[in-house]
Amino acid sequence: MPSGSLFLHPITKLRGVGPKISESLNKLNIRTVEDALFHLPYRYEDRTKITNVNNTPIGLPALLQGEIISSQIVFRGRRMLFAEIYDGTGRFKMRLFHFAMAQKNNLKKGLMIRCYGVVQLRPTGKEMIHPQYQVFNKGEIPPIDKSFTPVYSTTTNLQQGRLRNLIKVGLSYARKNDILNQKLDTSRFNGCSSIIEALEFIHNPSIDTNLEILSKGQHPTQKQLIYEELIAHMLCSGLLKKENDKRIGPKLPLLSKKKDVFLKKLGFELTNSQKLSWLDILKDLKGKSPMRRLLQGDVGSGKTVVGALAILHATENSYQSALMCPTEILAEQHYENLSKWFNGLNIKVALLTGSTSNRKRTKIIQELYDGKIQILIGTHALFQSDVIFEKLGLTVIDEQQRFGVHQRFSLLQKGGSANQSPHQLIMTATPIPRTLAMTVYGSLEISIINEMPPGRIPVQTSARPNSMRNKVIKRIEQICLKGQKVYWVCTLIEDSEELEAQSAQDLFEEISKLLPNLKIGIVHGKLKKLEKNRAINNFRDGEVQLLVCTTVIEVGVDIPEATLMIIENPERLGLSQLHQLRGRVGRQANLISHCLLLYKEPLNEIAKQRIHMMEKTNDGFEIAEKDLQLRGAGDIYGLRQSGLMDLKIADPIRDSDLLESAQREAIELTKKDKFFAQILVDRWIGSKVDYSDT
Repeated sequence: MPSGSLFLHPITKLRGVGPKISESLNKLNIRTVEDALFHLPYRYEDRTKITNVNNTPIGLPALLQGEIISSQIVFRGRRMLFAEIYDGTGRFKMRLFHFAMAQKNNLKKGLMIRCYGVVQLRPTGKEMIHPQYQVFNKGEIPPIDKSFTPVYSTTTNLQQGRLRNLIKVGLSYARKNDILNQKLDTSRFNGCSSIIEALEFIHNPSIDTNLEILSKGQHPTQKQLIYEELIAHMLCSGLLKKENDKRIGPKLPLLSKKKDVFLKKLGFELTNSQKLSWLDILKDLKGKSPMRRLLQGDVGSGKTVVGALAILHATENSYQSALMCPTEILAEQHYENLSKWFNGLNIKVALLTGSTSNRKRTKIIQELYDGKIQILIGTHALFQSDVIFEKLGLTVIDEQQRFGVHQRFSLLQKGGSANQSPHQLIMTATPIPRTLAMTVYGSLEISIINEMPPGRIPVQTSARPNSMRNKVIKRIEQICLKGQKVYWVCTLIEDSEELEAQSAQDLFEEISKLLPNLKIGIVHGKLKKLEKNRAINNFRDGEVQLLVCTTVIEVGVDIPEATLMIIENPERLGLSQLHQLRGRVGRQANLISHCLLLYKEPLNEIAKQRIHMMEKTNDGFEIAEKDLQLRGAGDIYGLRQSGLMDLKIADPIRDSDLLESAQREAIELTKKDKFFAQILVDRWIGSKVDYSDT
């Protein structure tokens, strides 16, 4: 299928887009004007009214405005910039951790400032940490926004303001050049009459729009676009399956002579689920068509062992394998495991990540090309064009929902040809209800591991209110002094790595003062890789007893000796993420582990149900079904599941009621209106990946 015929307007056509901005946009897969217009907001901010300081709600975002009373740089363990602001009703402080002297010089006494961010209550009063702000003179007050402010996923060197302005220019360009003027079906949802009208609304919803309905993805215009996008992905799913059926896969007929040696090294018997999943995979690997299989298994169920069997089989048939991971932590974990498991089997395993030195990288690339490396494990670094395999037969992708469709298929191109593609095994520990998985992954066969390894004791989960915090902290000290290891997970409602890092830092300082006898470490997303690895390795080696962390440890951190996890403010997370976090403990056979949910009162009804479900069961699939039920209308604190289908606005959990209808519509379109089917695929997916090469 040719890549999108509608996408003919390079992003450089827009005013202000030069080489540097274009490079940043490419990281977001924005290469055309159309790509920019379909880079849709994932939430909205209400900056349409200014709140008085004395009426500001704590813990929620607000727009505040006042006069700068003072600004100063202080040192409290680290350098910080404080500005004190007064609006006539009260005072608040703005705190910055990362700043330039130009910012300090700009915050002059007597000037006015407008700040948007989450207001926190501290012993010194109300405070905003790293808000978005604007400084101006008293006589030059800027206008207030007349529409809700969109918030987009972005990347380094591309601030929200720049991205918003670029999309605004793109919408004007589309109107002027009469592109994206196709009609929308208004009968089903009673929304906009054309795509361009719908996009103009989505990027700039008017002030009279119900923000609650918008945040839940229930506005008629949103539903129109959601339905279209789901149909487009169903169409592609069918096309991929059809395309895959035409191709041949690498021939892997030989049974591995090393399998028994490998299994004996493990020191445990495979579960029945693992054995059945392996038989599914083995049948695929020996077949004529390239395998496209999804392996679902709960946290700690042993998916990696099954993936290793597939890799071993490919190696025995003289083919190379690639194992792709979303994080360096997870890639390193797999590298350690496979190196240990395959030690003595004459199999060379290598690790390639963004942190690999140039000298080592050059050697790996050469040995890979020469066929000396049989297994390459890595992160996004594997996508780079100079990473060339001599004979790639199998790709394994772990935690696949963290990769986009185009990324997963570009890995296949590393070993594909006109009519042949490598086998692909996709693994996920995110349990998805089977009916939903069959719809979302229409182009994949599915295997499920629904048993835990022998001797694995289910994690005991309990919940306590924050009022019992001091008792919990004393109990942690007793546990750590007995030689056990503890995670304390700090969560934050605001989607900001900067704020999460500070929240974790505050918790670290608090607990360090309360528990001076313990060795305490900290891990969060703002740490440099070396610092992060050092903290995790210190925790693994026993030099640190208590690890304060953010949800960055959700994937890839495997420390069997950790037996207790505290999750602070669990009401801020969805069930699936809580379950994933809990999976970091209980990984050692015959060791009893606990997960304590330390919640803030009062809890709303949905939060109560979540916590009850976590206490009731460790079954990831039961939790997934409950998550689907609770998230049906959208969940502002839940995990966005867009990675499942590389979606822009749809959410297969929230919008599950549309999936079956979208699938029927896609089938009808392929029969009756192939031209419009092509338009939909071009519109939503076309510029991302050329499916003829998959």
